[in-house]
Amino acid sequence: MILGATDNPTRYAFTAASMLDRLKFDFIPVGIKTGEVFGKPILDLRTRPAIPDVDTVTLYIGPQNQPEWYDYILSLKPKRIIFNPGTENPELEKLAKAQGIQVWPACTLVLLSTGQY
Repeated sequence: MILGATDNPTRYAFTAASMLDRLKFDFIPVGIKTGEVFGKPILDLRTRPAIPDVDTVTLYIGPQNQPEWYDYILSLKPKRIIFNPGTENPELEKLAKAQGIQVWPACTLVLLSTGQY
């Protein structure tokens, strides 16, 4: 799941969607902007869409905007949350770890390019 997804090609979240698509990883784009990325509609974060079996949440929302989404993110019960550069948040990291969710302070683009995703 890409949290903070956008159809703006100048944003890193879009580049992540492009790489995930090219490498044949399934992903669900979720954000506050409407649009579509690589044939997938961006789900409206404000509706807190139910998404079953989330493996990874890759964050593209700054820490100042994350608190209102803590409960939603944690309710998805992902196996891991990737905190991309600029999204690091010790408070959310602590909450995630307390629920057994892996916390990866890393760059999704680097992980994908080096085969570590």
